Amino acid sequence: MLDKMVNGLESYLFRHRAFVILVFLVTTVFLGLQASNLKMDAAFIKNIPLNHTYMQTYLKHQKQFGGANSIMVAVEDSSGDIFNERFFDVLKNVHDQLFFIPGVDRAQVKSLFSPSTRFTEVVEDGFAGGPVIPADFSTTTAGLTVVRNNIEKAGIVGRLIAEDYSAAMVTAQLMDFDPQTGEPLDTLAFASQLEEELRTQYENDDIKIHIIGFAKMAGDVADGAKGVVLFFLIAIIVTAIMVYLFSKSLVLTFLPLACSLIAVIWQLGLLTVVGFGLDPMSILIPFLVFAIGVSHSVQMINAVRRRVADGKSTKSAAASAFRSLLIPGGIALLSDTVGFLTLLAIDIGIIRELAISASLGVGVIILTNLILLPLVISYTQVTPPKRSHDPSNDGINHIWRKLSAFATTKYAIWVLVITTGLYALGAQQASLMKVGDLQGGAPALHFDSRYNQDTFYITDKFSITTDVMTVIVEAFPEACTYHSVLTEIDEFEWLVRNTPGVEATASLASVAKRVNAGFNEGNPKWQVLPRTTASLVQAVGRVPTTSGLLNGDCSVMPVYLFLKDHKAETIELVIDKVKTLAAEMDSEKLKFKLASGPVGVMAATNEAVAEAQLPMMLYVYGAVFILCLISFRSLRATVAVVLPLYVVSTLAQALMTQLDIGLAVSTLPVIALGVGIGVDYGIYILSTMAVRLRDGMPVQEAYYEALVERGSAVIFTGLTLAIGVSTWFFSALKFQMDMGILLTFMFLVNMLGAIIILPAIGAFFWRKPRVE
Repeated sequence: MLDKMVNGLESYLFRHRAFVILVFLVTTVFLGLQASNLKMDAAFIKNIPLNHTYMQTYLKHQKQFGGANSIMVAVEDSSGDIFNERFFDVLKNVHDQLFFIPGVDRAQVKSLFSPSTRFTEVVEDGFAGGPVIPADFSTTTAGLTVVRNNIEKAGIVGRLIAEDYSAAMVTAQLMDFDPQTGEPLDTLAFASQLEEELRTQYENDDIKIHIIGFAKMAGDVADGAKGVVLFFLIAIIVTAIMVYLFSKSLVLTFLPLACSLIAVIWQLGLLTVVGFGLDPMSILIPFLVFAIGVSHSVQMINAVRRRVADGKSTKSAAASAFRSLLIPGGIALLSDTVGFLTLLAIDIGIIRELAISASLGVGVIILTNLILLPLVISYTQVTPPKRSHDPSNDGINHIWRKLSAFATTKYAIWVLVITTGLYALGAQQASLMKVGDLQGGAPALHFDSRYNQDTFYITDKFSITTDVMTVIVEAFPEACTYHSVLTEIDEFEWLVRNTPGVEATASLASVAKRVNAGFNEGNPKWQVLPRTTASLVQAVGRVPTTSGLLNGDCSVMPVYLFLKDHKAETIELVIDKVKTLAAEMDSEKLKFKLASGPVGVMAATNEAVAEAQLPMMLYVYGAVFILCLISFRSLRATVAVVLPLYVVSTLAQALMTQLDIGLAVSTLPVIALGVGIGVDYGIYILSTMAVRLRDGMPVQEAYYEALVERGSAVIFTGLTLAIGVSTWFFSALKFQMDMGILLTFMFLVNMLGAIIILPAIGAFFWRKPRVE
């Protein structure tokens, strides 16, 4: 049935070659125009697992207490002392400039010049206070002295002022939408504005500007991602050289590259058609689409040349190659596509977009490289390669004969013993793999990047950074006037503050204690929560809602946890502590709910990635298993293809452990990509073997025939893919470098698995030749 369909399709396509090629040409022009409208897109919301319980809490209270999408701008005086006229003029300008950038929540802009930045002191008549920067402020010696005193009274050293007084901070929350256009905030354009309107304008020899936050990090990642174009060009050149060395023909070098580039154009055009942009994290996918397209094209030109060598015309050879490769090539590409689609199960927008982008790209390769390529080749004149019995081919055939020994039980048993040992070692190491970021700073960027250096500076000079987790305490209206409620919050805060990894905390309870001491002449022994309602109301009433410590009716009171970093182990330790305390202290009237803040988002993302890992692997292998079973109609053949893939996946996870690469949003898809692409090798080898085995040929001879027919193309494919992604080692983006390392490993080792482990398994599965 399947053969009839393939024969019918081949007959129709090759009878109407010109028309089909014209359709491809028109479609390419249309999608090329669509691709020209493709824009870079890096929205903060795409990085959030929206259905995670933490993020439900985050979204519920985002408007009241701000979100996790914040910006910190540290203005540093190179002299080490901020109390001079030049510095305060620049700080005021930075505050005002940031305030007016579209997308900034102006009510959430905080610095020394914010009206909400106030001090309170205990005086003879009670309390006195006012803004830290008085209305009549001037940058005279007397004016600066007043400000210095007010800063110390306000208790903002370490928050808005560096602990050594060498810098001051301006912070802001970002909105999800641009208030001027109503469109989602263009994060990359916003990052560019920060660079142009703050750093470029105000940084000089005397003043340094340090900027951190998701938007700035995304902008730096996007700038680094522009280097992918250079890697793409290098890959095209390297691939062209290797294809020429393989085919010995300029025409057969140009056509596979052209068809693969057409697949990339189609992919980018389709992304625009379905309404997607190109995220910096998925900008690598077009490169992979090109590489995968070339790998399947090499199989096609190899098949055509072999048939021309057997005396067929180019058209007949192309038609025959189309018939023989459509099923194995189609199954391989469907396996890739379905493998990528399994990433849709992960509830993170950026991964879902990557899944759709990769699936579209690999899907169109079926059309461009398995259909268009043989049709175009049929119009050319292909020079036949040297025949297999040609004396000059004795060397390569001798190699194939040597490799065919892996399909004998004598050598197969050693291969399987070694493979089992490697798997056991790999599984042990893979079990140690961490979920989340394992280094400080932005993991997508290198340690010495400007963004990470800014992060390290702010972390070193200030007590607080963007590594903030917020526990939302939900109670009932006027709950903060009850001593029992604030006592519970105070106890919770104290226990969390003494958790390793937590540098500082803040809550309404701790502030109310300091205010109560102020009402009692600042005596430290009165730094407690008043037991009488009147006194408690008096203490709490001094804390405005703009502080972010309570909402309008005092029914929600966040507890802020300032962490030393956002490494996986730090987040996991703090999350476990909060969960344990919440389980003990939650009641009908008081609930401690995770989580908001930047680290809250990271925690939710880490948990979503950890939860998705096993289902994703099951989906990937399940899809590959079913498609191979349909293709080969043999359980033994399917297991022979899938088992080496599983071993290599385990070894790749072990490699991640050894290289301190955590399982994160950027690395989770790599395993699916590696499995999806790696299955191609085994399918092409076993599809040839299966025909020989069904004819009763011994497994060693069947494997030898498969190597003679497709061995060169399989090895060439593995080397080409590996060399292409190995150039990513030199990327400005650390996550691209990590992906390059892992994909290079998986491409090479999957290829070795197909030519070493697969035949060794086959030696035991098909011990006796018989017709299946």
